[in-house]
Amino acid sequence: METRKVKNIFVQGSISSAFIGDSIQKHSMKTDIGAHSIFLGQVRKDVIDGKQVEAIEYSTYEEMALEQMHKIREDIFQNYELTCMHVYHSIGIVKAGEISLFVFTSSIHRNAAVDACKEVVERIKKELPVWGKELFDDATFQWKQNN
Repeated sequence: METRKVKNIFVQGSISSAFIGDSIQKHSMKTDIGAHSIFLGQVRKDVIDGKQVEAIEYSTYEEMALEQMHKIREDIFQNYELTCMHVYHSIGIVKAGEISLFVFTSSIHRNAAVDACKEVVERIKKELPVWGKELFDDATFQWKQNN
């Protein structure tokens, strides 16, 4: 099995639609790919205890998170026949309505891309040391584990 290098998945602030579109467009040259699966995590404007969430401030223990993401990445490539996989997660403040997580998997056939994408998202939610602090419309905040 080919060992891949540890990749930095963190983006300061929200992940722009232009970045997402550009990432998709770059794959049009890879003609051995037959399927892509994309997950976009968006900050919700939830109401908690009568207060409206305006944004989430994400923080992480970066070195530990990148090492854990590398392990997830290696497991996914071992278990699924993927052509490529890209993961980007926001750190810092992301406003309600903006994208904070972008997972993009590609393969020759759709099942591998779809199944791998779903597993990556679930493992990120359970295993990465990423925390979100909900910022409310009244300038208070509340910590929540992972995203």
